Amino acid sequence: MFVSSLPDVRPGRLSTDEYALRFSDANPRMTQPQAVLEAERCLYCFDAPCASACPTHIDVPSFIKRISDGNLRGAARTILESNPLGGMCARVCPTEVLCEQVCVRNTQEGKPVAIGRLQRHATDAALEDKGQPLFSRAAFSGKRVAIVGAGPAGLACAHTLARLGHDVVIFDAHPKAGGLNEYGLARYKNPDNFAQREVQWLLSMGGIEIRTGWKLETLAQLDALHQDYHAIFLGLGLASTQALGVSGDNLRGVQDAVDFIATLRQTSDLATLPIGRRVVVIGGGMTAVDAAVQSKLLGADEVYMVYRRGPEAMSASRVEQEWAQTHGVVIQHWLAPVEIIANQVEHKHVGAVRFARQALVNGKLTPTGETEVIEADMVLKAIGQQLGNPLLAQAGFKLEGGRIATDAVGLTSLPGVWAGGDCHAGGLDLTVQAVAHGKQSARAIHACLCNSQ
Repeated sequence: MFVSSLPDVRPGRLSTDEYALRFSDANPRMTQPQAVLEAERCLYCFDAPCASACPTHIDVPSFIKRISDGNLRGAARTILESNPLGGMCARVCPTEVLCEQVCVRNTQEGKPVAIGRLQRHATDAALEDKGQPLFSRAAFSGKRVAIVGAGPAGLACAHTLARLGHDVVIFDAHPKAGGLNEYGLARYKNPDNFAQREVQWLLSMGGIEIRTGWKLETLAQLDALHQDYHAIFLGLGLASTQALGVSGDNLRGVQDAVDFIATLRQTSDLATLPIGRRVVVIGGGMTAVDAAVQSKLLGADEVYMVYRRGPEAMSASRVEQEWAQTHGVVIQHWLAPVEIIANQVEHKHVGAVRFARQALVNGKLTPTGETEVIEADMVLKAIGQQLGNPLLAQAGFKLEGGRIATDAVGLTSLPGVWAGGDCHAGGLDLTVQAVAHGKQSARAIHACLCNSQ
């Protein structure tokens, strides 16, 4: 049996300066000379594979050429024309498995053009520019569209519709707009309140109103949206987390990683945020990486990230896995949780997690009979999220795998209602893909509204 002492979960493990240093920008913006030098590595390929690999199909060679020419405004316009959340995507997109993976410089030099960092260089300059707006609205169409969810899909849909002349009202349950960009990303990826600055830039064009503290919970609400608006877009995200399904899940010190990250993101003074001395994060995705790395940055001595399969099956990219390891996170594979064990001294608090070792037998994940116990003062669950809104089935939406089924342009089984982002069946659960869904549905809604006139 494991040895245990009183749980050690407390705030203020570091100095104020150390918190600021550890949670500073993980990948700072390029200087102008750095950006120009990097831009000049681009070959400006015809039919560029990087543009095809981007879910929003940004014309990558075009914006990089403008950076090389010193035209940051033109570069930003090219990016934001395709991706209105291009600033955030430049910070959080796994470019190493999207645009940069197919860059021809990989073949020639073994190193792609730093597309993501160049994109950030241009979009940051645009958001800081207080001059003439990049985009303007078309004449008011007389049509109003309701969007439920102020995450990346909803914001992209709203921006596209507003440019086309429609008035948009976004309803969101949270106090702030932004969705996962505001509440679900590691603090070091999104410092200096960038998510809110990007939202304010989107709103500055006009035609978009955001109403917070509103959650879709009743059929009466849905009926009211149908009556008051000409179309509805659902960008609900995934509101609930999957259950771990083991005993001890309700012990103190056990919490969902998404809640941990949201709390961290909204805490102004990190010295007030308690963290365990030993932290176990269960899961293999980017949420698990963000929770594990930030636990370490908050001052945890030992952080384990535990996944039931091998490294190649993890949804966190190779770069994210390496990022965790370079920050002192120990990644354990082939271990599935079977029990969360209470602390032997303080029996209502977590003390350890027992895992069963796994192996693939005829392609099926199977316990080997061996177990391993890892001590923990805190356990963070990052095993995936689900839609978790019973109203959708009651309203008659067709669901696939617990998410909303749509056609190719996002139209649901209910007339006049589109959906996109993480609540949409299928997809990669990436910010950039949510943006692509929002834009695609906006264009379909626009075509539908024009045809109904």
